[in-house]
Amino acid sequence: MSVQTIRNVFSVETGYRLSDDQIVNHFPNHYELTRKDLMVKNIKRYRKELEKDGSPLAEKDENGKYLYLDFVPVTYMLPADYNLFVEEFRKSPSSTWIMKPCGKAQGKGIFLINKLSQIKKWSRDSKTSTFVSQSTKEAYVISLYISNPLLIGGRKFDLRLYVLVSTYRPLRCYMYKLGFCRFCTVKYTPSTSELDNMFVHLTNVAIQKHGEDYNHIHGGKWTVSNLRLYLESTRGKEVTSKLFDEIHWIIVQSLKAVAPVMNNDKHCFECYGYDIIIDDKLKPWLIEVNASPSLTSSTANDRILKYNLINDTLNIAVPNGEIPDCKWNKSPPKEVLGNYEILYDEELAQGDGADRELRNRPGQPLGPRAGRTRDSGRSVLSTWK
Repeated sequence: MSVQTIRNVFSVETGYRLSDDQIVNHFPNHYELTRKDLMVKNIKRYRKELEKDGSPLAEKDENGKYLYLDFVPVTYMLPADYNLFVEEFRKSPSSTWIMKPCGKAQGKGIFLINKLSQIKKWSRDSKTSTFVSQSTKEAYVISLYISNPLLIGGRKFDLRLYVLVSTYRPLRCYMYKLGFCRFCTVKYTPSTSELDNMFVHLTNVAIQKHGEDYNHIHGGKWTVSNLRLYLESTRGKEVTSKLFDEIHWIIVQSLKAVAPVMNNDKHCFECYGYDIIIDDKLKPWLIEVNASPSLTSSTANDRILKYNLINDTLNIAVPNGEIPDCKWNKSPPKEVLGNYEILYDEELAQGDGADRELRNRPGQPLGPRAGRTRDSGRSVLSTWK
């Protein structure tokens, strides 16, 4: 179902009752994670709650920055947080910010700014233009632009990773091993004269495919395993493993942040498209989560990947290719996972032996685990529980 159809099926007015043999590919209020403003709001709330509970995860440094939970760029909602944004902007007036409409995809309506006057102009223009109504629909988020992205061959890229959630309570999610990197077609420059050149800044294929240098054979894409290989050979194995651990950990934290507000309907599962940017210090940042990651293919490899993705997703959502049954316990046997691997299973994590077992399996792609200790002065991210 498309996002719009889901809204109609679960709406209070036109509400529809799904029968036990009907399973759909979105949660009723998936937008708590997939709308840019709501994702940030939920993550901020989650951090505050952890802080209130005295969780070691919410630890801060001497400047008041989160040590572990600082994985979303500083973000404000516009017009609501305009004054807060101005205050932050004035602290570092040379910074660049990126503006995005909350509910749009494929890079539509995105632009970069580095002067307050540009925002004033935008708000003036938007009042008179017809496309921005005063409804919440056209709210924007403004985020600090990651101006030091890791570059490969001088180009900026981001990661598109697929994460399948079969249930939010208890949380059970799977990571797809065959994600990919999307490269810009034009070399990156932080120069402010290129702020309007989206071929430099936005990795969306919907934008890059119109560039003169777009390559239709590889589509400006690398597999995640190629990226891993490249990083292992240039930065070392340990650093690379730590990076991927952190990416997995960020994904789980973002899902935990929305789990309490998600309408965990037993007829639903969801395959999200996560967009992650890595900066030149090899720190991963969560940029956004897509409710309907593109399943159309731009290259031959893309077609194989998306075909397998759909196939593997359905094998987990509807086990054994049987008639769907929303009452089944949603824990498929390992053999049917295909290219998915279990990323987090709340029931297992709460089982007593689980944590011990994770600690005894070094190198498993399960994200930062182990106790709340610090070894050899290097901080270790906290437990999966």
